[in-house]
Amino acid sequence: MTKAEKRAFKIYATRNSSSDAKFIKLFDAIDKISDYDEERIIESLDGVKKRQFSNLKAHLYKQILTSLRLTNINHNVDIMLREQIDHARILYNKGLYKQSLRLLDRAKSLAQQNHRHSLQFEILTFERIIESQYITRSLKNRADELIEQAEEKLETLTNYNRLANLSLRLYGIYIKAGHIRDEKDYENISGYFKKELSGIKKSDLGFFEQLYLYVSYAWYSLIVQDFLLQYRYAQKWVDLFKENPDMLELEPIWYLKGQHVLLEALFVLGHYKKHEEVKSNLEEFLKNPPTRSNENLETLGFMYLYTSKINGHFIAGTFSEGMKLIPELNRKIEKYSQQVDPHRVLIFYYKIACLYFGAGENEKAIDYLNKIINYPDQKLREDLHCFARILNLIAHYELGNQAHVEYQIRSVYRFLRKMNDLNLVQQEILKFLQNLDKANGATLKDKFKKLRKRLLKINEMPYQKRPFLYLDIISWLEAKINDKPVQAIIKSNFTPRN
Repeated sequence: MTKAEKRAFKIYATRNSSSDAKFIKLFDAIDKISDYDEERIIESLDGVKKRQFSNLKAHLYKQILTSLRLTNINHNVDIMLREQIDHARILYNKGLYKQSLRLLDRAKSLAQQNHRHSLQFEILTFERIIESQYITRSLKNRADELIEQAEEKLETLTNYNRLANLSLRLYGIYIKAGHIRDEKDYENISGYFKKELSGIKKSDLGFFEQLYLYVSYAWYSLIVQDFLLQYRYAQKWVDLFKENPDMLELEPIWYLKGQHVLLEALFVLGHYKKHEEVKSNLEEFLKNPPTRSNENLETLGFMYLYTSKINGHFIAGTFSEGMKLIPELNRKIEKYSQQVDPHRVLIFYYKIACLYFGAGENEKAIDYLNKIINYPDQKLREDLHCFARILNLIAHYELGNQAHVEYQIRSVYRFLRKMNDLNLVQQEILKFLQNLDKANGATLKDKFKKLRKRLLKINEMPYQKRPFLYLDIISWLEAKINDKPVQAIIKSNFTPRN
């Protein structure tokens, strides 16, 4: 809780209870300590026995939530609408049907204005109950009007749910499996995508239906590795808020997410100038949000901003400069540890490892790669686990740990076969590393050149671009061929891409 929220809770609690109420004393006791220690808290509370503590905590929790609801009621349209529906229910129970209907009508207008389809349908359902049970004579042809409104809203909700479910399903597929691997994967995902969109008229969609349509396209294009398509729909996503500025205040999280997806697409496309422009827009948005900031906005803002900052260094090849972000990034990860999901933490660890690797700090890169490799749930982002192991192999090779490389090659082979994720790039890298101990002197650079040539051919294949998104192996090979640091090679290639 913020200081303002704590102050509001104390005012609320003491107004409704005496200042020496046990749940207020419990709140004060918890607030005074930095680390939660139940035994210590119980000892500090007079007249509270251990068997009573669980019920006391539950009561305090309920009171805090009630206070937070009251604090946020004027800043959240959903809470405001819920309160109006609750008030209408009270009037209805008192038999004040016309007053209840008047309140519901105002709430319905507010829900429609803010695209709250579910709440609008709930209000319509309540209105039908009142009209069907009592002859209010509130309006002529009232029954027909309510039926027509309910049918229209039900059609809207159907499209809303279909598109919301589609976007969530696609996101789940990406988190589990990453990008497609072959033509069969493409046929499966594209067939599913087209089937789910069939029958939806894009011209009839409201704000949220359009939003979920663009979100679905963004995830679909990411999965099939059509990054230009992803850029286009991410831009549509962001532009939708510019066309509906009132929704920017109501749904800042969705706008923030759209900016992030747009930045990711620009990163993959290597469009540095546009990437930095959008990143600046994101920073400005976070400094001056259109609504009151909260923990959710701060957490997501931190994740998306630091991801884009690191990606900017990847595009430009400024790895050493990017390393300056790492201490602050680690502090932020610790600060938001309760809010940031494990998937996002693993991505940060991989990006940090890539920064160190690009800057030639291989031992530090290995430290962060081991955080991924040793993560207990290896089903979470299988693709990330695979490439962490590949990069780990290369980092150990760079350090001259040949014995470790030989052991790790067998381990990585087993892991990749178990994951069924041995693509062409991985096969070539593992084969190359296996035979590297046989190369020396004059033959070594020749082997680097041959591998680079094979990988460039693979990079032209439609479903083999995925490995190059995680590991710029071609730049590493060019660095070995030219006896230069990796970041020097990427910097030299940066101007043409810019």
